[in-house]
Amino acid sequence: MTIDSDRFREALLEERTRVQAALENLREETAGTLSDDAGEESAYDNHPADTATETYERELDYTLEENSEHVLAAIEAALKRIEEGTYGTCSNCGKQIPEERLEALPWATLCIDCQRDLERR
Repeated sequence: MTIDSDRFREALLEERTRVQAALENLREETAGTLSDDAGEESAYDNHPADTATETYERELDYTLEENSEHVLAAIEAALKRIEEGTYGTCSNCGKQIPEERLEALPWATLCIDCQRDLERR
């Protein structure tokens, strides 16, 4: 069975655009300092709970940004595999990754069995 790489290329390009927009929004939201977020002249003017909330939100934004960067790198790698003709092949066992898995996770590099084995380690 041959994978429709054009269809997956389009899906990956759309997802890349979506992730890039999300990253841009996250970076715009976290452009200031913690004091800027709190809207105070000094972080010491804030109630400790307010500062904790701002710190938590900032850390959450950084985590989301880091995850988005990883997804973006995985998308770029999948697009490269399409160009190289290796897209849809498990990088561990060499078997074809089922199309259903690629529909759910178009940047997958492992078939479901190899992914499960990796997660059990």
